Amino acid sequence: MKHLDIVISGKVQRVSFRVSTKAVADLLGIKGIIKNMPDGTVYAEAEGSAYAIESFLDWCKEGPEHAVVENVIQSESELKNYRNFEVLKK
Repeated sequence: MKHLDIVISGKVQRVSFRVSTKAVADLLGIKGIIKNMPDGTVYAEAEGSAYAIESFLDWCKEGPEHAVVENVIQSESELKNYRNFEVLKK
């Protein structure tokens, strides 16, 4: 199991990025959180197998149809043992 902290920048808010990412995370068995940040980025924490995490990162680099992803910054950190993948409102 791996845990990644991910910051996605570009046109990633108001394009259904969080909801679409949750659907992908659920399909891949990824657990964690995703939320909009005040600076216009989207922040996610993702936990899963190495393969699932790689597939999840590939998705984050593309995003949903109307998103324009400019950059994805990732860093590995300690597992938090999330139970599901949740879209946070704040």
